[in-house]
Amino acid sequence: ARKDFLAGADLGGFLKERDASALARLAAGAQAMFRRMETGGKPVVAAINGTALGGGLELALACHRRIAADNPKTRIGLPEVTMGLLPGAGGTQRLPRLIGIHAAVPLLVEGTRLDVRKAQEAGIIDEVVPVEALLGAAKKWLASGPEPINPWDKKGFRPPGGDMSSTRAQEFFTVANSMLRQKTYGNYPAPEAILSCVHDGIGSPIDVGLRIEAKYFGQTAATPQCQSMIKTLFFAMGDANKLKRRPKEVPQRVPSRIGVLGSGLMGQGIGHVTAQAGIEVVLIDSTREKAEAAKARSDQLLQRNVDKGRMTAGQKKEILDRLHPGTDYAALEGCELVIEAVFENRAVKAEVTQKAAQVLADDAVFASNTSTLPISGLAQAYPRPENFIGLHFFSPVHRMALLEIIRGEQTSDACLAWSLDYARAIRKTPIVVNDGRGFYTSRVVSTFADEGLAMLVEGVKPGLIENGALMCGMPMGPLALSDEVQIDLFYKIRKQWMEDLGDSYDPGVSFEVAKHFVEDLDRPGKAKLKGFYDHNEKGERHLWPGLAKEYPAAANQPDVEEVQQRFLYIQALEAARTFEEGIVTAPADADIGSILGWGFPAWTGGALSLIDQIGAAEFVTRCQRLADRHGERFVPPKLLLDLAASGDRLAA
Repeated sequence: ARKDFLAGADLGGFLKERDASALARLAAGAQAMFRRMETGGKPVVAAINGTALGGGLELALACHRRIAADNPKTRIGLPEVTMGLLPGAGGTQRLPRLIGIHAAVPLLVEGTRLDVRKAQEAGIIDEVVPVEALLGAAKKWLASGPEPINPWDKKGFRPPGGDMSSTRAQEFFTVANSMLRQKTYGNYPAPEAILSCVHDGIGSPIDVGLRIEAKYFGQTAATPQCQSMIKTLFFAMGDANKLKRRPKEVPQRVPSRIGVLGSGLMGQGIGHVTAQAGIEVVLIDSTREKAEAAKARSDQLLQRNVDKGRMTAGQKKEILDRLHPGTDYAALEGCELVIEAVFENRAVKAEVTQKAAQVLADDAVFASNTSTLPISGLAQAYPRPENFIGLHFFSPVHRMALLEIIRGEQTSDACLAWSLDYARAIRKTPIVVNDGRGFYTSRVVSTFADEGLAMLVEGVKPGLIENGALMCGMPMGPLALSDEVQIDLFYKIRKQWMEDLGDSYDPGVSFEVAKHFVEDLDRPGKAKLKGFYDHNEKGERHLWPGLAKEYPAAANQPDVEEVQQRFLYIQALEAARTFEEGIVTAPADADIGSILGWGFPAWTGGALSLIDQIGAAEFVTRCQRLADRHGERFVPPKLLLDLAASGDRLAA
């Protein structure tokens, strides 16, 4: 009756139970149920009509045969690790026994999802048949009189490729442990527990292996990292994608035709993902050549999918046919939504806004893709400010899942609701924030870059700065990030803020560093192949040797733990301030935005969940110590002081 075979267990119970022994018993109960089926003396076949993930695949692995319908949308895998968990119903024991240690471990540790054909190639699926032939094929196999026993229950069984008694397997685990440590820096308990499950259990009878798995499952599920990841990556993300915060009284409206003003990197990306979602796109720029070039970039992106077999040439053509490049604003007539993605300049944005307004219907939504300029100010150029909103996309648009929706002072509920409908149509995960300088994501991530530059001025070695950030789970160091987003852009934005706010704005030491690199050193960032790093055309980078002269290393270097703490805590503090100020109105939005927006470490559950994970009282104490050493930016806001006193949490 459902399109999926089985997509996994109800994770809600894991958040209610934090005792490792009780969680281990929960896993053991599922294991026993599957084991009774597996050893019951009757052949069982899994007729996999759709996606089989997590506990769904574990059920299928306990069957004696797996036959899948040939559906390109079906996904097969054990993705528990992406939620901070490990498979607890036999997955870590049956999969390596079925396809071998070397093939199974990467799938388990990375949470890989395979289509049915690749699952068949891997040996997980025995047979793939047309959808209409699925049940017939399953019954035919049963009627053939198969032996109702799995290979691992037969005497003398050894996994394909051998068990832990082989030198090859021992070498594999040595390398796997090293690679995992290099990738996760020990921040994620689940992948390490998966390796232990396979290593400790594969040489024992299956029932012993299952007991080992249940023990590790309980220990891992009880960790704060797992609890935080489930809360944010499963429940909060699910609520966001279901538009739980959408104004319910507004009828749904998905645009059939939108306009995009500006065909640069962001405009092209917005048009691309919109056309892929089946929506017509009018792409406007100052010259037809610029607009046509954007369509050509979409052609290149789509061709890669054709070359990899992910779409047909016909599907590519259908998408490209929805992109209509040009220069005439009259082509925007009939668009239900227009998104401006022009240069980050108020005057330029006001000009294109006014031109578009002349041809748009009264109920059309106009959105700005600005990443820093307040929406309420930009809305002054639009005659109907109640229909003006911020839609902040992230680069590259076709890969980044987040859409930050910024509500201006006059933005109506209808405008917000329709913007959320558009987010779902283009398969982006939306968060909703209120207007303010830098909104949420740009404001908080800037503290990460600022802290790195402050360390540089203090004399902290650049290698320690960058590696300290990587070790706490950030995707790149603050110096590398500054180069990527361009030091000169950072400098221009801060200059604009200084002009806007006057003496009330404190740019901090980072502004002087940026100014020095742009005006004195002519090292504006990656685009010019020189910033804090030296870059080359191949995409390789190395820290600029001149940093040692410009910012000499201090005699005493901080512990790497303090470097990590400074990076994580300065971001969490700023996220808390945005919540206190009403920029962010839901802690879940802050957590989702931090993980999807700029790569805040997923093991924390997000920027605000980190505070809950540590405990407000302990977090405040640590921040006060950092404030004593490094300045007022680490002073906790009143919101956190109150939480520390009451013992409450930011999230329910």
